[in-house]
Amino acid sequence: MSEVETNARPANLGIRVRPTLQRAGSPLAEPARQIELLSSVEVRDGLGGDFDRHLAAGGGPPLAATGIDILQLNLGRVCNQTCSHCHVDAGPDRRENMSRATAELAMRVLARTEIPTVDITGGAPELCPEFEFIVEESRRLGRHVIDRCNLTILLTPSHEHLPRFFAEHSVEVVCSLPHYRQVSTDRQRGEGVFDASLEALRRLNALGYGKDGTGLRLVIVTNPVGAFLPAGQASLEAEWKRELKRRFDIDFSALISITNMPISRYLEWLENSGNLQTYMQRLVDAFNLSAATGVMCRNTLSVGWDGALYDCDFNQMLDLSVGYGAPRHLAEFELALLEHRRIVTGRHCFGCTAGSGSSCGGQIAGT
Repeated sequence: MSEVETNARPANLGIRVRPTLQRAGSPLAEPARQIELLSSVEVRDGLGGDFDRHLAAGGGPPLAATGIDILQLNLGRVCNQTCSHCHVDAGPDRRENMSRATAELAMRVLARTEIPTVDITGGAPELCPEFEFIVEESRRLGRHVIDRCNLTILLTPSHEHLPRFFAEHSVEVVCSLPHYRQVSTDRQRGEGVFDASLEALRRLNALGYGKDGTGLRLVIVTNPVGAFLPAGQASLEAEWKRELKRRFDIDFSALISITNMPISRYLEWLENSGNLQTYMQRLVDAFNLSAATGVMCRNTLSVGWDGALYDCDFNQMLDLSVGYGAPRHLAEFELALLEHRRIVTGRHCFGCTAGSGSSCGGQIAGT
């Protein structure tokens, strides 16, 4: 079976979308060009804007994995939205999707390990035909499953059953919502996203998601709408819980605050808006060695839709595969060679180590 599946365009519920970088023929659709542009930005830090030199200057060793607690599967780049900050350049005009052969290989690899968590992402991962198979097999193997959901996909006719499917399999739903105000959310994710997202949250709440005592965890992910770092996660969570409940009677379990990564479509916006140099300087100035010790690449292995292996989803999008002698594909998987591998770094890594730090699990070093 071919690794690239051709699918019908996903329904977008009237959400306004724009062409992806790839569809528009942008030079920044190419990972090498993104890396080149980031490397060309003038950073005043006395260390040449070099991430590894910042680690060393703070007395830290080179980044290395401490084990693999999370197998993160990126199922593809097909999505029903084209968010302005998307580091995947996902959208309705993409066609990359994980095949059944690769999905089965991932589950065989998982079965040979004791990796406790399977973290499923995309694109909209639910648009991959193998999504439900992966959830069911991961749960059959006794692993905790996280689905990184854009919410609006749950309202499409072909995916309206998923909230109940999630509940039946005790899937943790980690969903994206830039803000509890409509204007900020629709500006970043597309006109119509806010209202659709609220409806999806209500449907999840109705099944017990985000409610005390149900065991059904509903996490909201927010990231800044602009060229600045997020506020403290604890204070944001308290504010969001108060406002979503007061305005819309919506409950959720926790809030994750993530710094925008200066790659792909967000990199394009930074360059076009004249914010690139300022934003990169801000990230470098806010480098936090304590945050660097807890970044997600240290306990996560990222798997691409084609089975290739990466240190994190950001490295995956920059085509920076695992290095330093580690296996580079699921077909070559060897836990002993991967669980303590040296992490491949670059200038984009300042996005995960600025301020309180940022990872798929939210801020790292406190608020």
